[in-house]
Amino acid sequence: MIGFRILQRTRKVDADTVSKFSALPVANISDSMSRMTAGGASLRPMHEGGVLAGPAFTVKTRPGDNLMLHKAIDIAEPGDVIVVDGGGDLTNSLIGEMMSAHAEHRGIAGMVIYGSIRDYDSIHAGRFPIFAAGVTHRGPYKDGPGEINVPIAIDGMVIEPGDLIVGDGDGIVCIPFANTAEVLKATTAKHEAETRQLAAIKAGKSDRSWVDASLKKLGVIA
Repeated sequence: MIGFRILQRTRKVDADTVSKFSALPVANISDSMSRMTAGGASLRPMHEGGVLAGPAFTVKTRPGDNLMLHKAIDIAEPGDVIVVDGGGDLTNSLIGEMMSAHAEHRGIAGMVIYGSIRDYDSIHAGRFPIFAAGVTHRGPYKDGPGEINVPIAIDGMVIEPGDLIVGDGDGIVCIPFANTAEVLKATTAKHEAETRQLAAIKAGKSDRSWVDASLKKLGVIA
């Protein structure tokens, strides 16, 4: 029945791919995807710090209800990132300290909540990766409906079960399963180029001639 389904993933990104992406900044990944993919500016890290990376284990739920999220924590595989489309509603929290502790104990890589969390102080003091859109002390309901391992969307970013999720201080990005090799190659090249550029800046050897060249091309009179 639509609204009450638990499906199985048919594929997911492998551990080697996850490891390689976890060393790359989300901003560089975003640039390598033409800056067209993002989970929205509201998804912020709620934990103390650290990178989130892993295959998506998706949950779609009624705003303010976490019944299927509880089930997802019980059945997701170690290394998975549980990604929840709660409609972006911030009225009721979807997880708190107890649920995050259970997820961490089970080896879940982290969680993305398109909705609210609570118990912010304890979550923020830890390093278990949790990204969310807001905080509220009001707790959730547990009645459903909800679905597990279905396609979801967060602020226009489509996430299929098994896609790669990466998050850092700049936010969350999803790399489609079929595009990971292409995006990894482009992102690695981008990151290496920026590393060289940063070294040139610190050495006082940065080439800034492109600024005046761009202004001249636009007809700016200085």
